[in-house]
Amino acid sequence: MAKRIFADTRPLQNIYFRRLWTANIITVIGAQLTVVAVPAQLYAITGSSAYVGLAGIFGLVPLVVFGLWGGALADTYDRRRILIVTTIGLIVTSAAFWAQAAADLNNVWLLLMIFAVQQGFFAVNQPTRTAVLPRIISMEQLPAANSLNMTVMQAGAIAGPLVGGALIPFIGFSMLYAADAVFLFATLWAVVTLPPLPPEHTPGMDKPTAGFKSVIDGLVYLKGHKVLLMSFVVDLIAMIFGMPRALFPQIAHESFGGPTDGGLAFALLFIAIPLGAVVGGVLSGWVSHVRRQGMAVIICIIIWGLSIVVAGGVLIFAHGTMLPILPIVIVALMIGGAADMASAAFRQTMLQSAANDDVRGRLQGVFIVVVAGGPRIADVTHGASAAMVGTAVTFAGGGILVVVLTVVAAFAVPVFWRYRTSLKETDAT
Repeated sequence: MAKRIFADTRPLQNIYFRRLWTANIITVIGAQLTVVAVPAQLYAITGSSAYVGLAGIFGLVPLVVFGLWGGALADTYDRRRILIVTTIGLIVTSAAFWAQAAADLNNVWLLLMIFAVQQGFFAVNQPTRTAVLPRIISMEQLPAANSLNMTVMQAGAIAGPLVGGALIPFIGFSMLYAADAVFLFATLWAVVTLPPLPPEHTPGMDKPTAGFKSVIDGLVYLKGHKVLLMSFVVDLIAMIFGMPRALFPQIAHESFGGPTDGGLAFALLFIAIPLGAVVGGVLSGWVSHVRRQGMAVIICIIIWGLSIVVAGGVLIFAHGTMLPILPIVIVALMIGGAADMASAAFRQTMLQSAANDDVRGRLQGVFIVVVAGGPRIADVTHGASAAMVGTAVTFAGGGILVVVLTVVAAFAVPVFWRYRTSLKETDAT
């Protein structure tokens, strides 16, 4: 019974996965310090959620371009070498964040440009890193491995904002960026110790190249697989309309009386979703036993949308009452975070198990564009909407759209709802 409740830790028996996973415990915290510092610094400089949302555009463009191209690189060259180069690039950009903050430049456009370069390295690194996973562990253990990875990522998303958001008023932004740069050396060590990982060529298929045609071939491959395509569509719906993080600085300041440059309410709002994801990850033993993964994804996304509706509705209707508004909002966001973690684990497993190795990098490139790009589009749309109708209405309205559009998508493409998986234990190559 316990195995069906608590996280499946069998993938940690693999030395390469264990090193990557352990390094992530350190580096994800540093990465999340930067995630919380960038919007907080933008809001501190400008006092506007619209400028915070503008970071979404500066992050989205390199994510799309380099995410797709990075996937082609991962299907062409040794993935270990790509991981080494891009990790070094992430260290350099974190150092650049530190330099601009330490110099107290307060230049919005410089901050956004550094952010764009960082996202370019991230967009190449992540699809490569995920494409490596089916090469080092068995297919049967993919759901468990994805759940473990996401649990660590979300745990860092708790520690980073909680520590960073609370300490920004005391230690400033530069120290947070410096910590990110230092922590990234743990990941550099983990990828250096990987074995060579050139992509495996499938007989009968053209050998991929790192050019535009290779990117198009990957998209054509995806177009022919409705289940994989729909896994991206429903995630875009969930993130674009339901991710309210661009509103957190303004909500913390206006609804809960926090300072403009961080504070406890700001930190709590930022950690609520990842905290729920960590709880869901700890109790994720059940994900290895789910076979109707398409149905599970739809249900999880609907729960995510409903949690956003509840959180936004509380901000609208409970303001000025005796109700403890902040705790209710936090609990609702935690429930959404747990549902989103499960959805992401299922979608990642579907993608990894259905694709050939020599196209995995390109499909993971599309995956990172969707997973990371969706929230950045949400930053732009939520920031602009909040300027017109307010944060609370934007918050709740986005959740309603998530539920409605997800139900429509499920009825429009029933093959996704009916999708079943039959993962079997195999040896990792």
